Amino acid sequence: MSDTPATKRPNIVLILNDDMGFSDIGCYGGEIETPNLDRLAANGLRYSQFYNTARCSPSRASLLTGLHPHQTGIGILTYSTGPEGYVGNLNKNCVTIAEVLRKAGYRTRLTGKWHVAANLTEPTDTWPLQRGFDEFYGTIIGAGSFYWPNTLTRGNENAEHEAKEDPNFFYTDAISTEAADFIHRHAKEHPGAPFFQYVAYTAPHWPLHAHPEDIAKYKGRFDAGWDELREERLSRMIKSGLIHPDWKLTDRDPTQPPWTEAEERAWLARCMEVYAAQIDRMDQGIGRVLKALEDTGQMDDTLVIFLSDNGACAEDIPEDVSPQALVEDLMIARAQTRDGRPVRFGNIPEIMPGAEDTYQSYGVAWANLSNTPFRLYKHWVHEGGIATPLILHWPAQITAGGELRHVPGQLPDIMATILDVTGAAYPQTHDGNAILPCEGVSLAPSFPEDGERTEPMFWEHEGNAAVRVGQWKLVRKYPGPWELYDMEADRTELHDLSAGDPERVQEMIGLYQAWAERCGVIPREKILELMKAQGAAAFWEEEE
Repeated sequence: MSDTPATKRPNIVLILNDDMGFSDIGCYGGEIETPNLDRLAANGLRYSQFYNTARCSPSRASLLTGLHPHQTGIGILTYSTGPEGYVGNLNKNCVTIAEVLRKAGYRTRLTGKWHVAANLTEPTDTWPLQRGFDEFYGTIIGAGSFYWPNTLTRGNENAEHEAKEDPNFFYTDAISTEAADFIHRHAKEHPGAPFFQYVAYTAPHWPLHAHPEDIAKYKGRFDAGWDELREERLSRMIKSGLIHPDWKLTDRDPTQPPWTEAEERAWLARCMEVYAAQIDRMDQGIGRVLKALEDTGQMDDTLVIFLSDNGACAEDIPEDVSPQALVEDLMIARAQTRDGRPVRFGNIPEIMPGAEDTYQSYGVAWANLSNTPFRLYKHWVHEGGIATPLILHWPAQITAGGELRHVPGQLPDIMATILDVTGAAYPQTHDGNAILPCEGVSLAPSFPEDGERTEPMFWEHEGNAAVRVGQWKLVRKYPGPWELYDMEADRTELHDLSAGDPERVQEMIGLYQAWAERCGVIPREKILELMKAQGAAAFWEEEE
C-alpha cells in the first residue's frame, strides 16, 4: 500500500496495554466487558497468531523500532539491577515510529508508559521528546501506583504533583483523557496534517488498583473458578474461530490447586474482579479516544492498532516482599498514599485489593485463565508468554469487518505496516548514525484477505528462546531442552515432536543461532557470568 496518496495518509493510533492475557477481552473469548475493543474488532480485523516478545521493555523497544529488542540495546529491562549485558536504553542504531513519521510530516504524541530508558529521573537522549515525540505525558518507569505513579512526566518535566494534588487522579483515566484531548487539539491546531498517537496503558499490570464501581460490576463473575472458566473460554474461542477445535486445553498450572480445593476463595475471586475492572476502565478510556476521532471527523482515515506487550503475568507479590526494594531500588512503588497512609505490600488475603493503600497481584492461577488455552506466562516464549490479541481498524481501507486473520506476525511488523500504509521512508541513517534495516513484514497484504508467512520469526528473553518457520515452532524454557511443535496441529504445545524429527530440530537450531549472533543476543550463561563478576547475581537467582 505504499502508493497511498499523500493527501490520504492515515492517522495512526497505536494502543498498547500491559500484562494482559490472550483471551481476557470479550472479542477474544474473555468475560471482561470491552465493548469499545469489541466494536473495533467487529468492524475491523482480529489476528489469531500475532506475537510480542514476552516482557515489557523488550516489547516496547521492538514495537517502536521495527527491530528485535536486542538490536536496540534493550534485551531484558532498563533497571539498574546489575550489568545485564545490554545497555538498557534505546541505542542510536534504531529509529522510532515517531522519528520516522515526524520526518514524514506527522505530529506525534505519546501518552502513557515509556519504559525504554535507564535514567528514570533526568531527561536523556532516550526520553520520548528526544526520540521523535512532539509531546509526552506519562511515566518513564515500568510500573507503579495508579493513584500516584512514580516518574509521571509532562514533556521533560516531572509532573508527579499533578497526581498528588488531585484526589480523583487515576492513571488509566489520565492516559485516556490526555490522548483524547490531543486528538481534539490536533484537529484545531493542525487541520490537514496527519498524526501519530501512541497510547501506552499500564493496565492491567499490578498493582491491582481499580475504581470501586468498576470492581462492583464484576462481583461474583469469577466465582465459578479458574477450572470451569478456562473450559468456558476455550469453548467461546473455538466457536469464534480463534482456536482450532483440535487444539486441546493445557492442564492447569501444576503449582495451583483445583478451584474447589483453593483456600481464601473470596479473596482470590476479588483479585480477578479487580483485574477485570482495570481492563474495563481501560476500555472505557479507549471509547473516549474513539469518540474524539468521531467528533473531529477523523475515524475513517485513522488506522487504530491494539495489542498487549506480553502474555499474562504470573508474578506473585509475596507477603514478605521488601517494600524497600520496591520503593527505593526499583522505584515501582511508594511507601505511602497521597494522604500519608502506609501502603500494605504483598498478596495478603486479609487485605482486599483495589484501594490506593494496597499493592497486590492476581497470581499464577488467574494468569493461567488469562492465557487460555496456552502454556506459561510473561517471561517465557511458549505461546502463553508471547501470544497477543491484535485488532486493526481502518474504515477507509479495512472493509472486511469482523473477520479473522490467521497469518502469523510479530512486533517488528507494526513498523513495517505503518511504513507501508503511510508511505513514510525508513532511513539508512539518522542524525549521523547508521540505522539497522527494519526486521518487520507489512500486514497490509492481509487487510483484504488472509495470507501465509514465509519469513521465520525469532524470540529470546532471559535464555528462553524460540524460532518459528511456517507451521513449526522450536522452543526452549531455559535451561531446559529444545521442544518441537506443529502449530497447525498442536498450537497449545502439548506434544513435543523433537525426538522424532532430529534433522528438523538441528536445522531450526542453526537458524536460531545465526539470528542470535546477527542480532546481538547475549547467552543467559554469559549474562549470569557478568553479573556474578559484579556481585549482582542475587536478583537473578531470586527470579529462577
